[in-house]
Amino acid sequence: MTLVKKTKSLCPVCGKLLDAEITEKDGAIWICRTCPEHGYAETLYWSDAAMYRRFDTYDRVGRGVENPNVTLSGECTTRCGLCANHKSGTLLANIDVTNRCNLKCEFCFANAKACGYVYEPTFDEIASMLALLRNEKPVPCPAVQFSGGEPTMRDDLAELIKKARELGFSQVQMASNGVKLAQNPELAKTLRQAGLSTVYLHFDGISKETNPLLEKTSLPAIENCRKAGLGVVLVPTIIHGQNDHEIGGIIQFAAKNVDIVRGINFQPVAFTGAAKADDVQRERVTIPDITRCVEEQMGGQLKSSDFYPIPSVMTICDLIEAYTGKPQIMFCAHPHCGAATYGFINDDGDIVPITRFVDVDKFFAEANLMAEKFKTAGKTGKYLAMASGLGRINKALTKEEVEGIRIDLKKLIYDALVKHDYESLGKFHEKALFIGTMHFMDAFNYDTDRVSRCCIHYATPDGRLIPFCTYNSGPTYREEVWKKGAKPLNE
Repeated sequence: MTLVKKTKSLCPVCGKLLDAEITEKDGAIWICRTCPEHGYAETLYWSDAAMYRRFDTYDRVGRGVENPNVTLSGECTTRCGLCANHKSGTLLANIDVTNRCNLKCEFCFANAKACGYVYEPTFDEIASMLALLRNEKPVPCPAVQFSGGEPTMRDDLAELIKKARELGFSQVQMASNGVKLAQNPELAKTLRQAGLSTVYLHFDGISKETNPLLEKTSLPAIENCRKAGLGVVLVPTIIHGQNDHEIGGIIQFAAKNVDIVRGINFQPVAFTGAAKADDVQRERVTIPDITRCVEEQMGGQLKSSDFYPIPSVMTICDLIEAYTGKPQIMFCAHPHCGAATYGFINDDGDIVPITRFVDVDKFFAEANLMAEKFKTAGKTGKYLAMASGLGRINKALTKEEVEGIRIDLKKLIYDALVKHDYESLGKFHEKALFIGTMHFMDAFNYDTDRVSRCCIHYATPDGRLIPFCTYNSGPTYREEVWKKGAKPLNE
């Protein structure tokens, strides 16, 4: 066993914060700690040590926020919110608008139906949370997702979406099981007109065995979103032995519906909420397991090596910031929180990953060099640096056309940076499918190093922004927040 790093984690039994070690053993990465009461615990962290090390090379620590919303006191997780030690701003905010739900999923983060009370912030409370996010410095939060529970249980959901748009959110999303979207064809139109950008749709498989809701809910919900022009991201919770054999099939389904399905966000099951802790060893899935399944089940059309960690795109953030002279949103999550790639769908329905067109590492190197030149150049110098830099960046293209798909990388960057014309980017996305995975933590693989880098935060009625995994899987912050705002069921 080889020590990789030291961190802090939780006892999976009592939740006590403990010193922990990330170690490498038998080609995999493990997290180990000892509780004085419950003894030694060793849990799988990543199933592929080589991929872990590759992702580590893209590590990038963010600058945090200038106006933290809690005062640092004690160790990490003891009074959670964005504190002075948090290293990332809010890239995407979640707001639980209700804990009411019309389903009872066995692996629900929130375990919403089992609460025994109703948590449902008022419109004004939610408006205050939205304002808090937009007041974040140096960069206001650009995207919010209404979650729950099931957001469509609220009668004022459209008004909440409108309010978010009024406050300046460029992306307004909704996490939904699709039941009401399927039942009411007008709902998708109403939400789209209110300003909803995307539905994050619960979608666990392409068969009745893995997705019992497929025919009556998932497919009608997608069709109603199509009619409304409302984009969909499929969100499958992946459980080993239950639906991991359909990962490739889910991608192929998305490719056939790329006109309305913008992407897939595979979520390996987190053993929190309604998920049973005694199933961890049998049902655990890690990010390398997801990408390996993609490669095997897609027959090599997509490979594990096509996936990159979230902070790999920080070079683009630097480039835009250096050119504009204005602070930009930073995609500086922990490198082991997620992985993603883009696939382009040709006329035959085949998926061509972006890495077939671009030498990604060469592109990042050239973009980084251009960003550095922007920092020391005046206005005229920036144009000269742009001209020479775009020529070098274009050389990162290994091919301009692959299997009927063509990319003009030079034009994309020029139009976005110089002309502020995003039509090219829109066309780029027309046949592009985002394929990503985020592995949210539970008490078994909890790593405070990852928590301190989290860029997906929950806003709460008491004015805090709590990292996603702390809110759902740490010291029961979701339960604390919900109980504080609880109403009896009969009320």
